[in-house]
Order: sequence, then C-alpha cells, then structure tokens
Amino acid sequence: MRPTLAVLVLSALGAIPAMAAQWLDHPTPNIPRLADGRPDLAAPVPRLPDGKIDISGLWVATAEPYVVNTSTERDRNESGLEPGKVPFKPWAETLFRQRLASDGRDDPSAHCVTGGVPRVSVIPYPFRIITIPGKVVVLYEIYQVWREIFTDGRQLPADPNPTWMGYSIGRWEGNSFVVRSSGFNGKAWLDPEGRPSTTAMAVTERFRRKDFGHMDLEVTIDDPKAYDDRWTVMVPLTYFADTELLEYVCNENNKYPRVPLAR
Repeated sequence: MRPTLAVLVLSALGAIPAMAAQWLDHPTPNIPRLADGRPDLAAPVPRLPDGKIDISGLWVATAEPYVVNTSTERDRNESGLEPGKVPFKPWAETLFRQRLASDGRDDPSAHCVTGGVPRVSVIPYPFRIITIPGKVVVLYEIYQVWREIFTDGRQLPADPNPTWMGYSIGRWEGNSFVVRSSGFNGKAWLDPEGRPSTTAMAVTERFRRKDFGHMDLEVTIDDPKAYDDRWTVMVPLTYFADTELLEYVCNENNKYPRVPLAR
C-alpha cells in the first residue's frame, strides 16, 4: 500500500514509506526497457506526432522535503531568497506560524479535502498525465481528483467561480509545457506547514521532461495578497512504471480522532 494520509499530513515530518508496486503481472506496455527488463528511465524523451515532447505517463514526486515544505529549494528561488524562505506579508507569516504551532490541526488535507494546486502534484502519490486534442488531463490518485488543462487557445476566466483546483490553460513554450492557473478559493494550504493562499493566487507550472523517466516541475506562486513577491520551487518527478492508479479513500479505516475544522 502507499503511505497513508496520516503519515503524509498529520505526522508530516517522518520519512516517506516506500511505495510498493501493484499489478505486477501487467507491465507498462510500449516503454523502453533495459536488457534485464527494467524500465529504461534514461532513454530519450518520447514525442507527439507534431514533434512536441510528450509528457504523458504515470508520474510521482520524488523529493521528500516538498511533502512538508513547499518552499524548499535546491538552490535559490526566483526572488533570490535563501532556501525555505518566502516573502510573506505580515498577516500571512503570522497565520503560518500559528499553523506551525498547532501542528497543522486545521489543514484541510488532514480532513480529506484536496490540497489544491500545486500541492496535489508534489505529494508522493502518483498522478497520470493524459494528452488529448485540446486539453491535457491529470488524474491524481490522492483524493481522487482531476484537472483539465485546456490547450485549445482559450483564456483564463475573468470572473471565475472560485474552486480548490482552480482553472488551468496550457501551451508549449519550446520544450516546456507551461500551465497557468487561477480562480482558486483561497482555502488551500500550499504545504502541510501551512503557507497560506488567497483568492488572488495565480500559479504557473512548467513541465520539462529531461529524458524518458525524469521530469522537472517548476512551480511559481504569485499571490500578491499573501506574499510581497513571486516565489518559485523546483520539484523532480519520476516516471512510475509497471503500476496503476489505485483507489484512494481518505477516511477509510481512520484510527485518528476527528478534529473539527476551524470556522
């Protein structure tokens, strides 16, 4: 089984358990393999019929720090800040520290509510990217939610009905698939530590597939109501072969006491 939500959210600071493969008798078809049968993750990137890099497949975030702290960065973020630092506005930093002090008891994700964008992509549960004409669809195992990223030339809605996952449009810029999202409800935590979001947040994601089995996801947060500047993180993704998405029921067999959400 994959890690439980309690491990990922309520405990949050512990090591991430190994994810065992499923459907072992059904290897992923039509992917490059080594002589011993293992997936060749270093093989060249696949391409779509129009020559663009194909980002389709089953992917999983492989950098453990992002489970706890979305602002973790290997070097520096876009604003030149030191790793782990974000340009909080005073109210946002106060709220963040309150959430840290309460061990995340009010985190919506601890109560089986989706973490929203971009958090849903950096939790070490797999998600499947499907490329079809006019859109890219992403199916997430955790919370069993999905996204439609429209590539048909439409613009983001000017007056959206705010949602947890927002509204997303995408296009290719060179070898990067660039996704711009807005229309969020401002209720999501950006990570289990509690960095806040507001309805003004816009998220830009850049998917860069480096070879068959490795892709970088660069995420830029632009939320002028909560932060004084944009900030960017880089999350490595790995192709998750020879398995499938599994049913995920957040509250099933829950052994933890229920904690009411703050109102």
